[in-house]
Amino acid sequence: MKKWCGGVLIGSLFMLLILRYAVMKNPIGETEFSVPIVLNSTMPLESLQDPVPPTIQTQEYANNQVISAHKLVSGLFRKRNFTREVQSSLLTWSCMKDLVSYSQGLPNAVVAIREARVAWKNLTDVIEKVKNGSSIHEVKEKQCPSFLNRINVTGHGDNGYNLSIPCGLVQGSSITIIGIPNGLLGEFQIELTGESLPEEPDPPIILHYNVRLQGDKLTDSPVIVQNTWTAADDWGEEERCPSPDPSDNKKVDELDQCNEMVGGGDGLKVMESESSYISLGLSMPRNRSGAVHYFPFKQGYLLAMTLRVGEEGIQMTVDGKHISSFAYRENLDPWLVSEVKISGNLELISILASGLPTSEGLDNTVDIEALRSVPLPLHHPLDLFMGVFSTANNFRRRIAIRRAWMQYPAVKTGAVAVRFFVGLHKNHRVNEELWSEVQTYRDIQLMPFVDYYSLLTWKTIAICIFGTEVVSAKYVMKTDDDAFVRVDELLASLNRTNVTNGLLYGLINYEALPHRSPDSKWYISMEEWPEYKYPPWAHGPGYVVSHDIAKAVAKRHKGHLKMFKLEDVAMGIWIAEMVKDGGLHVSYVNEPRVYNEGCIEGYVVAHYQNPREMLCLWQKVKDGIIAKCCEDDG
Repeated sequence: MKKWCGGVLIGSLFMLLILRYAVMKNPIGETEFSVPIVLNSTMPLESLQDPVPPTIQTQEYANNQVISAHKLVSGLFRKRNFTREVQSSLLTWSCMKDLVSYSQGLPNAVVAIREARVAWKNLTDVIEKVKNGSSIHEVKEKQCPSFLNRINVTGHGDNGYNLSIPCGLVQGSSITIIGIPNGLLGEFQIELTGESLPEEPDPPIILHYNVRLQGDKLTDSPVIVQNTWTAADDWGEEERCPSPDPSDNKKVDELDQCNEMVGGGDGLKVMESESSYISLGLSMPRNRSGAVHYFPFKQGYLLAMTLRVGEEGIQMTVDGKHISSFAYRENLDPWLVSEVKISGNLELISILASGLPTSEGLDNTVDIEALRSVPLPLHHPLDLFMGVFSTANNFRRRIAIRRAWMQYPAVKTGAVAVRFFVGLHKNHRVNEELWSEVQTYRDIQLMPFVDYYSLLTWKTIAICIFGTEVVSAKYVMKTDDDAFVRVDELLASLNRTNVTNGLLYGLINYEALPHRSPDSKWYISMEEWPEYKYPPWAHGPGYVVSHDIAKAVAKRHKGHLKMFKLEDVAMGIWIAEMVKDGGLHVSYVNEPRVYNEGCIEGYVVAHYQNPREMLCLWQKVKDGIIAKCCEDDG
């Protein structure tokens, strides 16, 4: 069976590559570019044209290291004898090969491909064993558990205690630690660490949470210090609680970075109530604003502390009170976490990891046929194609969408098609669970790279390729796996716009400025975007482009698109470039009912919906309570 990619059969494309790039055949039958890829940071985007040898700009490599294209993609694009059902999950896979060569401005591009090569080999090894008669459940070590519980873990020694997290963390995951601060210094650390790369034996630290009861070089009072560490960038900027500058107390998931009631000098317990002071005839210590002042940790006192994974960052609660928040930093996302490390002067009693990513047990699923996607013939005409960003271990989100808004009649009848665009995971267990999901539901498009936030733009391109080259959709939409989409109202709204060409539909932002703080997840340097503000763009939870714009993105991605790491802004930049080049008149249709920060009554798209809320919203739709949010019940 021949594969389709960008409107050209792979056989013809292969011959074209022979002529243009002097492809040579190696002894094991794989292809390799005879011209090496030079990794540098000086070549401007404007100099890239199709006939020139591909170049890659990355932040991972210094000193203009030279590597070959073959070395980067070896094994990822080798022909394999997959079933028709599995091939349907790889319809944009081969098209992504060009992005290996054109990745200017995207951090972790080369790392993501290198890691994907290893992950894909491990997964295909498992697939071969399955073809030889084994069950995938027999060849993998164990499934991804929903929780882990370790009790009576006292006496862990000087090296601390390490708890392996098999399949990473997702929004809603939490780590609860029960222990007693002790020792002379009363200093202990909790670290969420990722997996190390072969050339970097020390793993990245996604969160370093350090409690210093005796203070440190900057203060004699107790303090909490939060930070990150990577081999490439060393330690980031410390965040301290209490903060030296209380006015600089930013919000993370609508919670203070440092609870304003956290003080430095009195060492009071969070659990001690104001009533206990009144009963003793004492007055509560207060800060200058009049609020009660306390420090949540104290030597010799039992504590229950929980790190909870949110949308924007990680929150710490102690004995049920929110203490501090830590915003995710660039390329340090919770899915990377593979281990919790606890060390220092803490008598550890127990640790519980809950809300972990786990797939739905297929043996217990009675409605699989009702959840499977409608097959799509090549170039099948659609009213709307919807591409959903998802990461490999977000099993629960995908199954909730299948049970919720993917049950709209327009989706079930094939007028609208929905596919999840999912990168590989560094963890082989996650990939094996994902593979079972691919075969079962047939609605996943696998990406030939490991998911990093900075590479979401590649998925946007893949969605445009699928929506115009694999199928032929009148409109192409990008959304997220935590967004509920009212498909019926979306279609009606698009029809009311009466715009079929040059359309960008969604919550349009006309005045957005780049984030210039290096510790922001959305940090943009002057080199990445030197202008004061962005061109108009639509917020990522749900935007739609017309067929002609999606087609242009699909055709231009081989070196003619600025690779910008904020994918929704990138679409706005690409459209602005098309307008500048001439030939495109764009209609920006603002839809305020695409809600970016949760759910509002009358929504077309509701964002930040967890799986339970997703099913709740769908139940309201089925009950005829249209566009009412679940929290409206209270």
